[in-house]
Parts: sequence; C-alpha cells; structure tokens
Amino acid sequence: MAARRALLSVSDKTGLVDLARGLAAEGVLLISTGGTARALREAGLAVTDVSEVTGHPEIMGGRVKTLHPKVHGGILARAGHDGDAADLTAPGIAAIDLVVVHLYPFAAAAAREGLDRAAVVEEIDIGGPAMVRASAKNHDRVAIVTDPSQYDGVLAEVAGGGWVGEATRRTLAAAAFRMTAAYDTAIAAWMASAGDSPGDFPDRFTVGFRKELECSYGENPHQRGAYYSQVGAPQHLLGGVTVRHGKPLSYNNLLDVDAARGLAAEFDDPAVVIVKHNNPCGVSLGDDLASAYLRARACDPVSAFGGVYAVNRTVDLALAEHLAEMFVEVLWAPGYDDDAFAVLTRKPNVRLLETGERVRPGNPGEPVYRRVLGGILVQDADDVAEGRDTMQVVTQRAPTDREWADLVFAWTVAKHVKSNAIVFASAGAPGGLGAGQMSRVDSVAIATSKARENDLPIDGSAMASDAFFPFPDAPLMGLEGGATAIAHPGGSIRDDEVIEAVDALGAAMVTTGHRHFRH
Repeated sequence: MAARRALLSVSDKTGLVDLARGLAAEGVLLISTGGTARALREAGLAVTDVSEVTGHPEIMGGRVKTLHPKVHGGILARAGHDGDAADLTAPGIAAIDLVVVHLYPFAAAAAREGLDRAAVVEEIDIGGPAMVRASAKNHDRVAIVTDPSQYDGVLAEVAGGGWVGEATRRTLAAAAFRMTAAYDTAIAAWMASAGDSPGDFPDRFTVGFRKELECSYGENPHQRGAYYSQVGAPQHLLGGVTVRHGKPLSYNNLLDVDAARGLAAEFDDPAVVIVKHNNPCGVSLGDDLASAYLRARACDPVSAFGGVYAVNRTVDLALAEHLAEMFVEVLWAPGYDDDAFAVLTRKPNVRLLETGERVRPGNPGEPVYRRVLGGILVQDADDVAEGRDTMQVVTQRAPTDREWADLVFAWTVAKHVKSNAIVFASAGAPGGLGAGQMSRVDSVAIATSKARENDLPIDGSAMASDAFFPFPDAPLMGLEGGATAIAHPGGSIRDDEVIEAVDALGAAMVTTGHRHFRH
C-alpha cells in the first residue's frame, strides 16, 4: 500500500510540530503551505510544498494556493470507486488521507480596533474552508482535523501502523462542518454590522457559538448545561475574565452573573449589585464600595445571603471584610487589592471573578434572542439612551432635584427587574423592590412590604414602574406607601385619570416614553 499523505495548513501553530512529528514517525508523507511548511522545516521535518504537488506557484499574494484539482481531487477521491481511481491516475493525482486545517483568524481580525475594511477582508479564508468541506464530505476515507484539541486522539489511533477509525472520522467531519458554519456566520455578522446587509431582520438568522465552559449541570441537577460564546461578538460574558478562586461556575451562577454585571455597568459612581434568581435584590451607589454594599444588603438582607455580587470598582479591604461575613456565591469585579483577596480567599468555595477592566453594559446593536419550541424569537437590545432630559413632567408639580436623581436611579434599576417591576429609591439605593408579579398592584404591595420588613426609609422616595399604569390604583398605593415622585412610561388610555389622581395628592410624575418589560 502506498504511503499515506497528510496536508497541513494552519494559522494556529499550537501542537503542530508534535502532530507532524508523530505522523512522520508512522511513515505519513507531509504536504504543507507557506508558514506551516516553514515551521515544519525549522523543526527538521521533511515536507513537500503544495506548489510542488500542483505544479503551480501560489498566486495573488497567497489567495490561491490549494484551489487546484491535484489537491481537491486527492481529497475527494472515493475509496473503491473505479471512476475516481481512473480520474486520479490519468493526470497523476495522489490521494490525500488526512487534512489538518486551522482557518485564518477572521473573528479576531474583525474585533481588532483600528483594522480597516480591506485588512479584515483579507482575513476571510477561502482555500481553507474549501479543503475542510471537501475532506468532511469524503469522511468515509479522509480524516479532517480542525482544532489542536483533536491532535492527541488522532495520533493515538495512527500509532503502531494504524489509521484514524471510521467513528472518529465521522466525529471529526461533524466538528468540521460546525466550524465552517460558525466561520461563515461570523463573516455574515461582520458584514451586517458594517452595513453590507440591508434589512433589519434577514430572512436567515444565523449565529455561531464556541463552547467555553462545561457546567456541572443545568438549571436543575437532572439537566446538562454548558456555556458557549458567540463567534464574532465584541465581548462575551467570560471574555477576558479570570476565575481567581473558588468552585467551578454553575449554569445558574452564569445567569445571575450576567444580570448582576449588566446592572453594575450602568453606573459611573461606585456601585454594588446583589442578584438572586436573576433579579436584583439589592443595589446601591455610594462614596465607596463598602458604603454602597451596606445599603445594598439592607434592601433585602435575607435574599442577599447566597447571592451573586457585582461591583464596578476594584475590591478593597473594607468591602472584603464585610463580604467575608456573608455567604457569597460569586463576586464579579474589575480587580482585587492583595489584602482584600487574602481576606476573601479564606472561604474555599466563593467564586471570585476578575474582569481586568470595567465592562460595557452590552454589545451595541447586538440582537437579543430566546429559544422557543423549534425556533427563536429575535429582537433589538433594550439599550435606548434615557435620563432626565428624555423624561417629560406630566403633573402640575415638577420633581425636585433630589427627586429627579432618585427617579433616574429607580428607572435604571427597574429596567433590570423582572416584570411587573416596581422600584422605590432614595439617595441612590432602593427602598423596596417588587418583581415578577402578574399584577402591578401586587408588585407595589411587595415593594412596600419589603421596605417595612427591612425598616427602609421610603417616605419621600421615588417610585418607578417598568410599564404604564392602566389604573390609578398602583400609583396611589405607592404614594400612600411614602413615595413623592413617580416615573413610568405613560401611554395608557387612562393616563389623564392617573395624572389627576397623582395631582390630587400633590406628588410629581414623569413619563419616559419607553417601557422595559423583562420576561
């Protein structure tokens, strides 16, 4: 039997030399291109250039080098097929049995700041995906390797004169098609973001993901779980994040981390956010993190126990000493002072995540989607710019400056609370939170009850509702509970009735023009 041949063309050289050396030791002939061939020769390995196989030099600055019948014929020829065998023999094409390809790093190039359009386009691989797809199609004979993590398994099967088995070839082919699909998806997403894809929602909505983390289980112990990052996204939940300490992250941890970090990123002042079951149960601003923490915990001390915490400043010793007295599931922070880290790590299980820098609330323009039976729902991100200047006073009395500050803070928090959402706030901290109720009146009742239960001052506070009031009952209940100013989207057919009721009590009310349902 003729010696087997392997074609290697990779942008990521991780493990390349060890793989090639192992193949050569088993008598496999090596064919390669450009920088890959150079790396192999520098390691002392014998390698044949693709141009020697094709009889044609690389052209167009390397854009065309493997797109040739002597490459693709060698890959696509079927075993035991008389016609294919004849087509190989006449022009002197030799079969290729193993293909190792790692594509140009398009997603990294597209995310790089300052790289112009022409440079990004040059990172679109053509020959690589063509070889990958051809090899994966002919997996009955050819093994296609697309990731360094696959090298050891392939070498183990080749060792001792063996070859890559059928089951492995099928597994590798499936992984290859997933990889090319994700690669093309990243290119399509970049072109859409660059304004090259007309229309708000395309006929085909494609996304690609790469597994970052295997969770111990899903939302419940009988469910499996994993975390995938989206290919081509400017930032993702664990991108650039270091797990400094603690147990592995769970599926539920990651859900709550995303909720906590998104709210913490909204604020410029020192902020502490505490999330339980994907809802903020405590959030506060302060002169420093320690003072913000004490006020955030006071919102709901019971729920804060075992919560997921996010802060927008480096954790200092004062905050660490407070947190050391609590059961904290996860702490998300830009960084940790050495003495603070020493205090926090006395507890072996607390998960300490370090982002290295403050993160943005989200990726601008990135759509939001949710799985439903057999499909997904897609929508724009809820990232409308809002503040005092975008709100309209609708009552006879305008809010005072203090009330305005409380209204803007309460409205920002309400955006991150599950509907129906009610948030009372005073001086940069909630005085009560009502979340996830079918009735807005019930949410007000829960918020005021929480305030009384935790002895929080809501007299003179501001109240925000994530959606309009269809009747005066909820705002009246909030005013009776102690609020003096209210923010809501407006737009109910009974807005005039609601405004009249608020005016009768001498309170202030503003409308935002946008609602923030969060289901």
